[in-house]
Amino acid sequence: MSFPAAPLRVYGSRISYYTGKLEAYLRYKEIPYECIAMTPRFWRTVTEKTGAAQMPAVELPDGRWLTDTTPIIDWLETRRPEPAVIPADPVQAFTSRLVEDYADEWLWRPAMHYRWSYRPDAMARSRALVDELTPGVPLPGALKRLLMRLRQRTYYVRGDGVTRATRPHVEAAYFRALDQLETIFDARPFLLGARPTLADFGFFASMFRHFGLDPTPSAIMRERAPGVWAWLGRTWDARGTRLGNGALVAGVPADWARILGEIGSAYLPYLNANAAALRAGRRHFDVDIQGVRYRLPTSRYRVWCLERLRAHFQTLDERAAADARALLEKHGCWEPLWQAEAPCSGHDPDGSAPFGRGLGVYGI
Repeated sequence: MSFPAAPLRVYGSRISYYTGKLEAYLRYKEIPYECIAMTPRFWRTVTEKTGAAQMPAVELPDGRWLTDTTPIIDWLETRRPEPAVIPADPVQAFTSRLVEDYADEWLWRPAMHYRWSYRPDAMARSRALVDELTPGVPLPGALKRLLMRLRQRTYYVRGDGVTRATRPHVEAAYFRALDQLETIFDARPFLLGARPTLADFGFFASMFRHFGLDPTPSAIMRERAPGVWAWLGRTWDARGTRLGNGALVAGVPADWARILGEIGSAYLPYLNANAAALRAGRRHFDVDIQGVRYRLPTSRYRVWCLERLRAHFQTLDERAAADARALLEKHGCWEPLWQAEAPCSGHDPDGSAPFGRGLGVYGI
């Protein structure tokens, strides 16, 4: 399919979690774009056009708007299919989607915690965001930075279950992710071989603009996982015209085992508890994750994530489904994938994403 030559307009931030993920994908696919800071003026426009006050949002040259990086990438793959970032092998493709969803959503909590709980990080990032996103807001800079820190800590740290009791477990999720990725990058340049795939871009969201740039987690990464640090630069510099024919490994490699184990023991149990809370109409819920008790906000969006994972599995043919099930059972993912009874987010019933009305991460 043809693709417009005019650049996409990407509204976001130079230090935004998901904006960085989408930018890396666009750079790899060599799709022209311009990044526009999401100032208050554009927040209003984006909310009006997409239904969700979130970044990034994309304006196409023909005036249509897109939101939510995962369906945006899915749609762009139909318009610019080569080089494909979703593997042709169906089991690889499904597992990559599972890993991308985990990396996108589960690592959000430690990424926000490190940025806003540690003083050097919070001071530096509140200044950067205020300077980039609020230049025309008529308040003193120090007050804008303070309000930014208070807002982020309230909603995305304390409001997302990070307490004195859960903090060690939140930080350990980052350490484990570094160790899992370091093992993989000792063996090959990207998660599945010689070129980046969807799983790489899923991890890139947190690893680049948060863990890789913020002072505290960045220092940890350079010391604990220098291979991950090198992969960040490799992925940001990746271009399809150079790497598009790079070979992928066969099947789902054995060194993904620890990532899949983390998904089965932490992320999927969370998705099930969240789906049950939405069904019961609760705004918050309590859940034990790997022996640690959390109180978390209910997210209708993440019920949709669970629905999408199940829908992707159900598209597999009989042989691929059997192979995928065996893999998921081996790593403790099969039962929790299907545990929640008929999750129903009510989001995107006509399958119009990334067009149509978006949905914020939090809220029911």
